[in-house]
Amino acid sequence: MGAQNMIAIVTGAGSGIGKSVALTLLKNGYSVALAGRRKDALEQAVKDSGAGARALAVPTDVSDPLSVKALFAKTKQAFGRLDLLFNNAGVSAPGVPLEDLTVEQWRNVVDINLSGMFFCMQEAFRMMKDQNPRGGRIINNGSISAHAPRPNSAPYTSTKHAVTGLTKCASLDGRKYDIAVGQIDIGNAATDMTERMTNGVPQADGRLQFAGNGFTGSPSQRQKSGQPYKATFDGRFEGPQYKGTGQLGAQECALAISRAP
Repeated sequence: MGAQNMIAIVTGAGSGIGKSVALTLLKNGYSVALAGRRKDALEQAVKDSGAGARALAVPTDVSDPLSVKALFAKTKQAFGRLDLLFNNAGVSAPGVPLEDLTVEQWRNVVDINLSGMFFCMQEAFRMMKDQNPRGGRIINNGSISAHAPRPNSAPYTSTKHAVTGLTKCASLDGRKYDIAVGQIDIGNAATDMTERMTNGVPQADGRLQFAGNGFTGSPSQRQKSGQPYKATFDGRFEGPQYKGTGQLGAQECALAISRAP
């Protein structure tokens, strides 16, 4: 099945990595349901794509299982099947001491980053295992925070560790349905959400380190500069998993996902 016949759902598609991934998939011939909380941002992304009927804006709150069900139902109604889910929607909490976090701040991150990802995976499983041809691919957006936490990031770091466990379990559970589940763990993507990081990010030893040292060149340029950029395919998970501390552009993440085997 060529890319021109492939169907994808991208969550958090109104901005940042999600928007870049959705636009790149559409450019490569996919039909894409763009999901997110902000209707105006989704509609702008659809307009920017110039893809016409291949782009579908679906306002969605991933923390609400009924809203997620509606997203998948609308995708099936519009396109008939699902080949790829990019599980990308996520938020962070204010960078305050752990003891000063409110219950609402904690729950908001857990509800979106972890529960929302599970709800989307669950609906994707239900759809992918019953379609013909059977199966599909799910790529969860993890984080380098699943490997190297920063100070005052308990909600975000906890959920990203949990996403790794969820990905591994789903990878096992999806085998019998020909569903490949993987995770992409990037460093600091240059998006609106991470703009504050250009002013420095607290490190475990108390230092304030500038993300990626302000270097935003291409992977080959970063490689020549000695900054880490590593891409490996992780066996059964069938990747891609990207782990690095250099600053990655959202467009590069999009290209990595659109080219996943």
